Amino acid sequence: MKKIIVIAAVLFLCGACKNNTTVHQHEHSEAVEHHHEHSVHEHEHHHEHSAAAEHNNHHHEHSEATEHHQHEHHHSESTETHQHNHAAAGDIILAPEKAHAAGVVAEIITPKDFRQVISVSGRIESSQNAEKSIVANVAGVVSFNRPLVSGTQVTQGNTLLSISSHNLQDGDPVERAKIAYQAAEEEYNRAKRLIDDKIISEKDFNTIRERYENARLTYQAVAKDNSNNGATVTAPTSGHIKEVFVKEGDYVTVGQTLATVAQDNILYLYADIPERYYGYMNNITSANFSTVYSNQVYELDSMNGEKVSYSRALASGSGYATMTFSFKNDGTLVPGSFANIYLLAENRPNTIAIPNEALVEEQGLYFVFIKMCEESYSKRQVKTGASNGKEVEITDGIHSGDNVVVKGAYHVKLASTSASLPAHSHSH
Repeated sequence: MKKIIVIAAVLFLCGACKNNTTVHQHEHSEAVEHHHEHSVHEHEHHHEHSAAAEHNNHHHEHSEATEHHQHEHHHSESTETHQHNHAAAGDIILAPEKAHAAGVVAEIITPKDFRQVISVSGRIESSQNAEKSIVANVAGVVSFNRPLVSGTQVTQGNTLLSISSHNLQDGDPVERAKIAYQAAEEEYNRAKRLIDDKIISEKDFNTIRERYENARLTYQAVAKDNSNNGATVTAPTSGHIKEVFVKEGDYVTVGQTLATVAQDNILYLYADIPERYYGYMNNITSANFSTVYSNQVYELDSMNGEKVSYSRALASGSGYATMTFSFKNDGTLVPGSFANIYLLAENRPNTIAIPNEALVEEQGLYFVFIKMCEESYSKRQVKTGASNGKEVEITDGIHSGDNVVVKGAYHVKLASTSASLPAHSHSH
C-alpha cells in the first residue's frame, strides 16, 4: 500500500512539472522525492521534449545532455590539471631553446670567500717620472701634421708637428747650418794640405778639425728632421699627450717646450679614503675599479697591481687620506679619469655572493630568478650587502644549493609578463 501511495505522489509531481515552466527551488525533502521522480521518469520516458527543456535542472537523463555535461566536466578537469602542473613547476615559463638563445645561464650557488669592501672614489694618473717634454729643435713657426690635444695617443718616433723657418728674418736655420758646414769642410780640407807641408801647427789643425766636426753634426741633426714644411718634431716616447703649450702658427725658439707626453704602460690609482675608514688602511691590499666612460670593472690583481703607499695623516682640511696603487695599463685607460673604487680588505669565508647582473631592481627592491626545472623559473626577493663591482653579497633570500640565474636575468623578467597571462583560452 505504501508503494502505491509513493508512486501516486510521484505521478502527481510529474503532472505538476508539465504545467509549470518556472525553475523550482527544492528543499532537502523535495530533492529526495525528485530522485524517485527521475527513476520513474526513466521507465516511463513519455514526457514531451519541450517540458524537459523547460526543466533545465532535471534533464540529466537525456543522452545528449548527459554527453555534453560529461564533456564539459572532463575538459574542466583536464584544464585544471594542466594549470596545476604549470603552477607546481614554477611561476615563469621559458622554453629551453628560447632561454639558450637569450643567453640565460643558471648556477648552483655555494658559499665562498668574499672580501670586505669599502667603496670610495678616486682618479687614475700617470707617474710624474713617466712624463717627457717635447721641445723645439729649431726656431720657427709651428705647423701641426694632425690635431694634437690632451689625450691623443702617440707612438715613439712618430712625427707630431713641423717648425718652419722659411721667410724668417734670421733665415732658415737648416740653410744656415748647411752653409756653415760647407765652409768648415773647405777649411778643413785646406788645413790637411797645410799640415802636411808643415805650414800650420798641429794645434791649429786640431782646432779647425774640431770646428768642422761640430758643423757637420749640427747640419746632419737639423737636416735629418727637416722636410719641405720645415723641421719635424717627433714623439720622444709612446703614451698620450698630457698637455699642449702651443697652437698652430705660433713662433717658437730653440729648446722651447711644445707639449708633454705621459707614458701609459704604468698608471697609478689614487683612492680618497674618508676619515671613518682610516682604521682599515692596513687591511686593504688591493682594489677593483671602474671609469665613467666604460662599464668594465678592472681588477688590480689581474693587472700586476700592487699597493704602493698610503697617507699617514689626513689631508689638511679635507677629511680624506690617500692610498696609491700602481698597475700595468691594458691600453684602454686614460690618465686623469675619475674612478669608482672598491677597496678590498680582509677575507670573509662562507659568504653567499652572486654576479651583479643576476640582480633585477624594481622600485628600490632587488630580486633574482631561481630555476626550478628545465623550463620553469621563480622570482624571489633578496637583501643585498656590499659589492666589489663584479659581485654582490646576498644577506637574505638565497641559500646554498639554489639554482640562480646569473646571466640573462632581464630576459627571464620579460618572460614573466607572459607567464602572468592565462595559459589557455578555450571556448566551447
